[in-house]
Amino acid sequence: MRKAFKKAFQDLKDVVEGRDESVTSSSQLLPPLPQGSTSFQYPTRPTPKDILRYRYQHGTNLGSIFILEQWLFGSMYDQGVSGSSELDAIVSSINARGLDETRRKWEAHWANALTDDDLHWLAHSAHCNNIRLPIGYFTLGPAFCAHTAFAMQPAQVYINAWTAVKSLVARCFAHGIGVLIDLHGVPGGANHETHSGTSSGKAELWGNPFNLDLATRCLLFIADETIRDPQLAGVVGIQVCNEAIIDPPGMYEWYNDVIQRISAMDVTLPVYISDGWDLGRATRFTRAYNTIHGPMKSPVIVDCHKYYTFDEKDTTRSPYEIIEQVKTELHELDSSLVGNVFSHQAAVGVYIGEYSLALAPQTWGRAPADQKDELMKQFGNEQSRTWQRKAAGSAFWTLKMEWMPGWGWGFKASTDNGQVAPPRSFAFSVKEVREKLALADESKSRLLQDALAGHTHYWDNTSPGAYFEHWRYSDGWEIGWRDARDFFVARLNGFIPSALGPGGTSAPSFGADVATMDGASTNHEIPASSVDENLKVGADVIGALDLWVLRRMRGEGVADPQTCPFGWEWEHGFRAGVRTFSDVVT
Repeated sequence: MRKAFKKAFQDLKDVVEGRDESVTSSSQLLPPLPQGSTSFQYPTRPTPKDILRYRYQHGTNLGSIFILEQWLFGSMYDQGVSGSSELDAIVSSINARGLDETRRKWEAHWANALTDDDLHWLAHSAHCNNIRLPIGYFTLGPAFCAHTAFAMQPAQVYINAWTAVKSLVARCFAHGIGVLIDLHGVPGGANHETHSGTSSGKAELWGNPFNLDLATRCLLFIADETIRDPQLAGVVGIQVCNEAIIDPPGMYEWYNDVIQRISAMDVTLPVYISDGWDLGRATRFTRAYNTIHGPMKSPVIVDCHKYYTFDEKDTTRSPYEIIEQVKTELHELDSSLVGNVFSHQAAVGVYIGEYSLALAPQTWGRAPADQKDELMKQFGNEQSRTWQRKAAGSAFWTLKMEWMPGWGWGFKASTDNGQVAPPRSFAFSVKEVREKLALADESKSRLLQDALAGHTHYWDNTSPGAYFEHWRYSDGWEIGWRDARDFFVARLNGFIPSALGPGGTSAPSFGADVATMDGASTNHEIPASSVDENLKVGADVIGALDLWVLRRMRGEGVADPQTCPFGWEWEHGFRAGVRTFSDVVT
């Protein structure tokens, strides 16, 4: 099996390195298909899992809970502890108070990570629909700690850790918040930092067969649990490692192995990979999996971190200069990679897994002190706009610390101060959602006619006498509009968890099981009389758009130029339908 995975990786290497030139123009393809869509039928509608995983993810990290960082939770470390990692804290605590008391201390830390008040604030005030949850391989329990730095007594602290993770995911999901499980601490470490779990100062995951095999087993265990356990219905994806060092040996071969194995388990489960501080290369790599060719694979999304605090290039610039830079971030996602799945024969998606509002003192020294509050707001708002425009989602670093509200590192402070903002529709009330849907439904036919007329006029005049299949544009537009509508109305319809509860109360309740989550959407809007119209239920938007376009095009049989030369018209229509619906409702 491993040889087959390696062969698949080698066969796709040209795509990985951006050297694939296999796109063929429609003029070189098969004769045109018969014109006319005689009986248009909608495809299967998005499932709850689809909406949870492909919507824009706005949220925060829940850092230093299942993998400690001393600067965030110093009380978990005894005085005089030898280092600042999770393992240092565990060993020191066991030596000071014994195993049983240490386990109780850690379990209390996990249990208190998110209170009911925290979850209410996240859902109702921050309008958060996503949490990135860093964990370590040791979080999975003693069976995964043998022959590692956490073996023997330290491993026994984690007997109930995975149960705590599952409970937290279920509680988040009941409030409409999906969770990305991030294997932040991998065996040996993906980087040299203590947030990998130890103070070794080494990145010994790479090139180490034992560590790579153990990391793979951890990820497959998480995937299997996610597939089978209803408590994990809210998992939006699995991240294979955090902040991989630059160009480590064998990283992409290992990524390939993991992606192939998870795809063999569930091709719908998204896999997130660290960009290794080279976003361009990482996105090119994902095209080998997010492709129109061959059997479907798990969607692969690139995790990218954006900080403006530590590098010399940041400390030597003013806040004004950094704010201007934010506007141009993710420039790697240019027209050669995004916005045209049919032409590229592949899709990419990027997730900003960490960002903050922290700037160095030297940076603030280059601006008047009385402008700091306004500049902080500009800095945060510009990041929010850029991530929402170009990425599939974003997660602030971080939610919790002992020195709340956290200032530039705190999601609560940044949200309450209006510095970080969700997409506008996330704060819509029940009344607003209903009114906007009514307006959209009323105007749909006219907008489709106008769009089709414009498309037809442009291409017929650009290429007089040429053959086209403009009906594909119309079909794509219809499906794009309806998909955008299904995402938008999913919370109001009770199709996914939200602030709405049974009978219109604000106490979340969602009896999700695996079958419910995989079922196609139906229209069962909650009656107007049963809910407070001023309740901010919010409305979702498609976030990983290119990946969703790829999914739809493959399902409709319009992705491959060899069999559907005018699939590009379908894609143009689909994107126009999504865009037009969004313009009407937001």
